[in-house]
Amino acid sequence: MGIRGKAYVMGAYEHPTRNEPNKTTVQLHAESAKGALDDAGLAFDDVDAYFCAGDAPGFGPLSMVDYMGLRNVRHVDSTETGGSSYLIHAAHAAEAIAAGKCHVALITLAGRPKNGGSPPGARFAAAGAGAQLSDGAPEAGFEHIWGGSTHNLYGMCAMRHMYEYGTTSEQLAWIKVAASHHAQHNEHAFLRDVVTVEQVVNSRVISDPLHLLDCCVVTDGGGAVVVTSPEVARSLNRPKVRIVGAGESPKGVLGGVGLDLTHSGAVWSGPRAFEEAGVTAADIKYASIYDSFTITVLMTLEDLGFCAKGEGGRFVADGGLISGVGKLPFNTDGGGLCNNHPTNRGGITKIIEAVRQLRGEAHPKVQVPNCDLALAHGTGGLLGTRHGSATLIMEREG
Repeated sequence: MGIRGKAYVMGAYEHPTRNEPNKTTVQLHAESAKGALDDAGLAFDDVDAYFCAGDAPGFGPLSMVDYMGLRNVRHVDSTETGGSSYLIHAAHAAEAIAAGKCHVALITLAGRPKNGGSPPGARFAAAGAGAQLSDGAPEAGFEHIWGGSTHNLYGMCAMRHMYEYGTTSEQLAWIKVAASHHAQHNEHAFLRDVVTVEQVVNSRVISDPLHLLDCCVVTDGGGAVVVTSPEVARSLNRPKVRIVGAGESPKGVLGGVGLDLTHSGAVWSGPRAFEEAGVTAADIKYASIYDSFTITVLMTLEDLGFCAKGEGGRFVADGGLISGVGKLPFNTDGGGLCNNHPTNRGGITKIIEAVRQLRGEAHPKVQVPNCDLALAHGTGGLLGTRHGSATLIMEREG
């Protein structure tokens, strides 16, 4: 049973905070939930399904359902795939709705990494050669003991892509430039200054060949979306955004046999989503692409079919991703590179900005004309090696 047209994203809310020393993580979850429900015209008592990932404190959905006083929940999901979790949640919510398990699904994300909140997986990333790893992820014992870090592994992907395809640092820099052109219009963006290619490539090297400005911001914050049945959607006086396709896929190193650092799980999740939606990459008017680093965006665009493998550098160069200028407007809120990346993951913000675009509610300077079909994509884990990809395609109804 497919999910095309079986569910609608009727509420979306991005928490405005980027630095919150005075609230707890559960407060940010609850405030984001209320914002999304208010946006949809619904209340907490309408919620009968709740979804969260590893950023939710305590026992995940059990703790959060209790904290928010959700009295009518009959379906929960705590799928954890890092930054792609929330796109998978949206798809799983659509599946549950299609199966008659629920009618109003609430999905939340929140975190406070700038104010002492440990990001998900921190205990593994910090593990050293003498650390106890028996309860940790298996990769910790094989990768992190040698000094591996997120930045290093993404740098390896960028270096390999450059070696295989001639991609340049200047081409990667155009992704940050595009994000900054959009962020200048977002009053809540963490970084609002427009940057140049020269500023990106002249910022200090973090993990060769990636520079400081190739990396996403780290913020406090959160967000939430509400997915409903068609019947509930019809009862609400809000623009209707219909889920038409979804795909998800893990990618592992498999012991290093046949490992290709230049492709992501999007090569599998993308085609599945496009097939279910009955569209192609050429039909997409706007794309929200997970942007933990510039190389994440470039590889994802190739793997989703917006350009051929190895052509990503040329595709993004000279403003190819800038709304009103380029071929494919992307991350018009500024994305993780400039706007918001709470809890060291930001997948839910990809859905939120896609919904804004489909509703025609993005900032006028970045709103895509006649935006009736949008894609949101999340990457969780570590690009190129062990991670999960999720692709969600949505359309404006009416």
